[in-house]
Amino acid sequence: MAATQAETAKQKITYTPTPEQIEQMHQAFDAALEQVRGELGRTYPMLVGGVEREGKGTFEVRAPADRDLVLARFQKGTEQDVNDAIAAAKAAFPTWSALPYHERVRIMRRAAELIRERKFRLAALLILEAGKNRAEAIGEVEEGADLIDAYADQMEQNHGFEREMASLDPAERNRSILRPFGVWAVLAPFNFPHALSAGMSSGALVAGNTVVYKPASATPIAGYELARCYLDAGVPGGAFNFVTGSGEAVGAPLTHHPDVDGVIFTGSKEVGLDLYKSFGSDYPKPCITEMGGKNPTIVTRNADLTKAVEGVARSAFGFSGQKCSACSRVYVERPVYDDFIERLTHRTKELKVGDPTDRDVFVGPVIDERAVERFEDAVKAAKKGTVRVGGERLNEGPYARGTFVAPTVVDGLPHDHELFKRELFLPFVVVAPVDSLDEALTLSNDTEYGLTAGIFSEDSGEIERFFDRIEAGVVYANRKGGATTGAWPGCQSFCGWKASGSTGKGGLGPYYVQQFLREQSRTVVVDDAQEDLAAEQAAGE
Repeated sequence: MAATQAETAKQKITYTPTPEQIEQMHQAFDAALEQVRGELGRTYPMLVGGVEREGKGTFEVRAPADRDLVLARFQKGTEQDVNDAIAAAKAAFPTWSALPYHERVRIMRRAAELIRERKFRLAALLILEAGKNRAEAIGEVEEGADLIDAYADQMEQNHGFEREMASLDPAERNRSILRPFGVWAVLAPFNFPHALSAGMSSGALVAGNTVVYKPASATPIAGYELARCYLDAGVPGGAFNFVTGSGEAVGAPLTHHPDVDGVIFTGSKEVGLDLYKSFGSDYPKPCITEMGGKNPTIVTRNADLTKAVEGVARSAFGFSGQKCSACSRVYVERPVYDDFIERLTHRTKELKVGDPTDRDVFVGPVIDERAVERFEDAVKAAKKGTVRVGGERLNEGPYARGTFVAPTVVDGLPHDHELFKRELFLPFVVVAPVDSLDEALTLSNDTEYGLTAGIFSEDSGEIERFFDRIEAGVVYANRKGGATTGAWPGCQSFCGWKASGSTGKGGLGPYYVQQFLREQSRTVVVDDAQEDLAAEQAAGE
């Protein structure tokens, strides 16, 4: 018997789905895609204190696969909208933070359930808005729900982050309590507009903070749909506020407002560092930033090249390389270099580029014309090397109205070339030979970033040397599904070192929620009478 759409929505993509499950998911997705196509072109409001509001005009959101297609219009928020949203969040904080933690957990878990129930609708919108392929979009929605559940788990496992402490005085009763800061600004990127928005905001919310959330202007539909899931689950309107607009009009007033107690940001190193330096100028405030990477993969002479080629291709070209974790440079030991580069070139040519709504497309468009310009600049910079495959914008036939570029593999460049240093955020990977694992490790660490890294080797000793010496927060060995990509809540902490992150504690991992809390030590001195009464009561129980 065929599964219902509701039953199919509960199924999660794994590494071992049956052909029947895959077909059912495609059918459910196609139905959702048809439905959302009928809703395109609508104008979305901001949500402040649970009330819809307009801004000062609107801006258009267009599909990267078809720039002629207007998906939606969103409000151009103003500084006044930001001020009102912060005031609403501040007013909601006492009530939301005073809820018993298990009640907040219950509400957040309901939000995760709603996301799963709406999975195919949310994925269809992601594909149109961000240009993700089906697997990437459905996986991102599932990750968003899992992130919320993971952070709810952390509150429960740590009993709301309250614990009894030791005492040197028999009359003292000491406790350590982690308490929420207050109002948090959450600034989301375009590339994971559902999962990262859900992760950052739910970490703040489940801890008892309130949120003013600004999505990326390229992908605000995902943010609005997340807001609806929160509000429908029972999060008070003032506890989660949704504002849209430019960084100058909305982002700057939000992150520099004196009533914002913490900020979390995912995006470029330049913006993240400016925020880190300027936030909390009156006194220190928490600033959590995740700022990208220039992620290496090492392929040793002891590697299984079938695994290595597939892992690099999937990591470098998944979501058109627009992941902070994407593999962007590869160092290969000389005895296997020629074989590897030929195989990678062949595998890259096999990847289908096109409309991401098509079920067999792997590489969709890049997000906008600025990304195309970066691609063309990178191709020019690669002229002294060899473009093995790709190196061109695709703008004819089915690609004519979109921002499509060909997946590109380049080699023949010196190790100190800018393309080995600069984050591109594109389906573009550079490859170079090395004489040893030690040389590969030295080159891999020669970067300001330290987010992800991978190795392919069947030698356990080489893997241990890699783990011990690599300067990155998320490291993988022999990951065919993605050489440097694929972290999942509760499985891999997503933590950036050096210029990739500001706190040393990663999203998806066990130390995330604590970052939205500050410690308070409480001591109560109990006199003898009170102690005797407490003992009698305990004996009576």
